[in-house]
Amino acid sequence: MSEESLPADALPEYAERVLEVTDLIPPGRVMTYGDVAEWLGEGGPRQVGRVMALYGGAVAWWRVVRADGVLLPGHELRALDRYRVEGTPLREASRTAEGHVPRVDMRRARWDGGEHAEAPT
Repeated sequence: MSEESLPADALPEYAERVLEVTDLIPPGRVMTYGDVAEWLGEGGPRQVGRVMALYGGAVAWWRVVRADGVLLPGHELRALDRYRVEGTPLREASRTAEGHVPRVDMRRARWDGGEHAEAPT
């Protein structure tokens, strides 16, 4: 993930909308790639993942996760630091899990956007 941000007018419209939803996710909570697509009413998890890979460095990228709560490969430690600072619920990895890296506790951390009346336009 690039930490550089682009001017808003340089973003494709769909990417801008994905990033707007990401900005709505409260600290300590997460949405899946599919949740974001569903919230927008278009695209799917892969399209959201692509947007996050290209432009996510400008937002709280660690708040958009895989549905199984597994941390983003290659960014596990950075994400884990953010989760701990924000108090995001985590599930400790089993002793047999590769790398013993915790995952997000999706049951407790998943945010449905309920505190906001409507999707961004």
